[in-house]
Order: sequence, then C-alpha cells, then structure tokens
Amino acid sequence: MPETTSQICVRVRLFASYREAAGTRELETPLSAGARVRDLVELLSARIPSLKTAPGMVAVNHTYVGPDFQLHDGDEAAFIPPVSGGR
Repeated sequence: MPETTSQICVRVRLFASYREAAGTRELETPLSAGARVRDLVELLSARIPSLKTAPGMVAVNHTYVGPDFQLHDGDEAAFIPPVSGGR
C-alpha cells in the first residue's frame, strides 16, 4: 500500500527587513499537507516576529495571494515587507 504524503516542503524567500530578521534570504520549510499561507506565517513568526507585527505582501509562485491561499509541495513563497521611507 503506498504511503500518503502528509507533509509538503515550501521554499521561502525573504526580502529586506524580513531577511535581516531571519539572518538568511531563503528557507526550506516543511508544513502539513493542506497548509495555507496563514499557517506558514504562524510557523515563521517565531523566528521573524515582524511577519505578524508589520505584515507585508506574500507572493506564491510570483503571484500575490491572501492568507487563505493553499500551499503545495514545491511552492515558492516570497515575503515582501511593507515599504516605508521617503520624505
């Protein structure tokens, strides 16, 4: 009987302040099958609290998505912090 996959792996790309907070630009993150973007944010926020305190945009496979978007094995999720600055 074939074993069913209960986990997926998502490649996470971090930009600007998120990258600085994590100390890396890229992570491989295992998640339960059926996980959504909100689950990924919850998991990563222990290491990168600003994902919750200063939420920015999330793109999965180069398309901006919301927190209810379902992730699949091999997806690439990019976290882009809010832009501030200027004068």
